[in-house]
Amino acid sequence: MAFRLGGLRSLGAVLLVVYFVEVIFISLVRSDVSDADPRMFSDNTIGRDFKGYRRLLDCPNCNDEENVDITTTYTDASGNVRTYKVKSNDLSSSWIWASSADEEVSQYIGAQEQKGFSEQVVNRSQHGDVLLSNKEQQTNPVDPVKLKRQILRQRRREQRAAELIQVSDDAELQMQAAAIQRSRQFKNINRGKYSIWRREYQSPNSDSTLKLMKDQIIMAKVYASIARLKKNFELADSLTECIRQNQMVIGEASSDAELHWRAPHQAKIMGHLLSLAKDMLYECDDVARKLRVMIQSTEESINALKKQSTFLIQHAAKTTPRPLHCLPLQLTTDYFFFNYGNKEMEDKGKLVDPSLYHYAIFSDNVLATSVVVNSTAAHAKEPEKHVFHIVTDKLNFAAMKMWFILHPPPHATVDVENIDSFKWLNSSYCSVLRQLESSRLKEYYFKAHHPSSLSAGHENLKYRNPKYLSMLNHLRFYMPEVYPKLEKILFLDDDVVVQKDLTPLWSIDMNGMVNGAVETCKESFHRFDTYLNFSNPKISQNFDPQACGWAFGMNMFDLKEWTKRNITGIYHYWQDLNEDRTLWKLGSLPPGLITFYNLTYPLDRNWHVLGLGYDPAINPTEIENAGVIHYNGNYKPWLDLAISKYKSYWSKYVMSDNPYLQFCNINP
Repeated sequence: MAFRLGGLRSLGAVLLVVYFVEVIFISLVRSDVSDADPRMFSDNTIGRDFKGYRRLLDCPNCNDEENVDITTTYTDASGNVRTYKVKSNDLSSSWIWASSADEEVSQYIGAQEQKGFSEQVVNRSQHGDVLLSNKEQQTNPVDPVKLKRQILRQRRREQRAAELIQVSDDAELQMQAAAIQRSRQFKNINRGKYSIWRREYQSPNSDSTLKLMKDQIIMAKVYASIARLKKNFELADSLTECIRQNQMVIGEASSDAELHWRAPHQAKIMGHLLSLAKDMLYECDDVARKLRVMIQSTEESINALKKQSTFLIQHAAKTTPRPLHCLPLQLTTDYFFFNYGNKEMEDKGKLVDPSLYHYAIFSDNVLATSVVVNSTAAHAKEPEKHVFHIVTDKLNFAAMKMWFILHPPPHATVDVENIDSFKWLNSSYCSVLRQLESSRLKEYYFKAHHPSSLSAGHENLKYRNPKYLSMLNHLRFYMPEVYPKLEKILFLDDDVVVQKDLTPLWSIDMNGMVNGAVETCKESFHRFDTYLNFSNPKISQNFDPQACGWAFGMNMFDLKEWTKRNITGIYHYWQDLNEDRTLWKLGSLPPGLITFYNLTYPLDRNWHVLGLGYDPAINPTEIENAGVIHYNGNYKPWLDLAISKYKSYWSKYVMSDNPYLQFCNINP
């Protein structure tokens, strides 16, 4: 059966004639169908281009194996009526057959219809199969497997929602704390840019308006200054007002997305005014001169800010935070209140047993010392053979002792001593103590007009840190005097974390050397000329400027060789020569490099990884493989200055549930 519907262009419909079945009308394709032969279209093309199918009427033969002939008649863009034959087996992918046995699929389709996601039409044939159609555009058949996955996903969402509703208050608080901790570590450095994960999607002109307005401010300042010099006060005032308006519109914006909506309009106003000023005032020499002055002024401001930043960082690094000040106060109070001063150590024999593994830690920081001890004992294979010798000052002695009385490491031994109990450590024997009593050194530290003060420069500010005045920092040069009955001892700084069993260090043959340490020189960095003044002949004649430096913080000392070579006497000799600080600046590393010159055995680098207190670009693999990680630098892990991505290595050894830490609000 064929029909000719000439001149029906205005009807906007296509007649579909199906032989032996029924006649079905389908709405006209979109008006941009070309005059090309319809047979050139594939099934998918028909499915894409012929929108708005009406629902198929029930067809008893549609599911038979017989291949039904279908003739379509349509009007093309020029108004001519054309026909096209197609087999029922070659229908567009807009139609599929789905088994009615899958009840979950049918239920899902009904749910989707109720939710209004996409209007679908369902017709059943006489064999019980379901014919699905979608009023919206479909290019691929609906996959029952995919529908099942969506059903399961929806069920999981509902189950998760039910679990969250029934969650306890404690669990909810833990979830909130975890979310807060994660938010602290997240740094959104690309505010206003919506493609922060893929740089290729970021617009290179995302801050073009912002840059333009900042440049306009600079040129407006130049022309305003020139206008005042030429007594054109009206133009100068207009430029000044425009500068103020630009600055108000910019505010704290870092990209165009953060600018005020008036920014483009304000930029146009400023542009017109600058064009007028240029016509009236522009002279190359005047503008160049003014720009040079502005550059010089900006450089001076930058230097002042750098100096201020250095001072503030140093101040924050050497200032004890309130929670860390609270902890020793509470421990000291309980130490005397509960009369723990009379508590004696049970087994003192371990303290002088040379067959055990001995550690020396000199610190006035209770929390930091506890992390060193906890991390070391946690990785020791035989903790009962490890002995920790802690020396602190008189102010923190009670607190340090109280902490380890209440929280001793499992099976290991801890002994706490007061540095003031070492009667041999006096100014007549110790060079540093004698120098600390001199008026010259007091002036260096406490007089504001001294060249190392903030007003004169920032490069020497770090040498005014009070730790250089503490004998705890120099006690490392008196190991045989502190531990006369020991043969080897491992020195650890209080800003380290131990990640492996350190027992193998005692079995290393140091070939007669006194100090075992990890070298820090890389190419030209951290060599002797970095720390010592080689313009002084006493230094240049005795040391190689390219000699490799090494690290204090994890050092194995052979005390028998120490005594044999009189290392303490060598230290005193050079310390006395440096009384005027012309050989090196203050600190313990430069005299250590001199004292142990040609007496240091280089350990494998994996034993000691440094820089976690100042370098944010350390290889994570190096950190994970390190025996000891060292937070040397200003950004200590117990301070707010800490580099966040390194802090977890330290905080996991802090007993966060401890009542003292909770009372003092210490959150590692």
